[in-house]
Amino acid sequence: MAKKPIEPFLWGLFSAGGVVAALLIPVQLFLFGLAFPLGWLTPPGYESLHALASHPLARIYLFVLCSFSLFHWAHRFRYTLYDGLQIKHLNEVITVFCYGGALAGTAAAGYLLWGTWWAIIPFAIYGVIYGSTSDSRWHESSHGTAESTQQ
Repeated sequence: MAKKPIEPFLWGLFSAGGVVAALLIPVQLFLFGLAFPLGWLTPPGYESLHALASHPLARIYLFVLCSFSLFHWAHRFRYTLYDGLQIKHLNEVITVFCYGGALAGTAAAGYLLWGTWWAIIPFAIYGVIYGSTSDSRWHESSHGTAESTQQ
């Protein structure tokens, strides 16, 4: 059975990150960047914010906010470098650094939100699956048949 390419999955993360960035980040910026500092709204105390951030649903919200936004950035930055700056000869390096950075940021968000290094295990498993030879593009690229066509 032929392996499916990962590109549709990355476009899905890009799309989800765009939705998160468009809908959730402006609310966070408005509240914590304008409304609370300027006194438009009564700022919550440390204890109430800490209690809110300790709730599992709030942690999931913050994790999704961080992770999807990072993958949105990674995909956009990758294609900006690849198409905009015409650095096509460095595609593999750019891909590894962009998505690797998003994975590292996701792992950091997971650690900070769950507070233990055990949260890194699922992220490491995902990274191994994505970055190893189980991805058919790496296998095909290693012997040059990815670009060849039969006519």
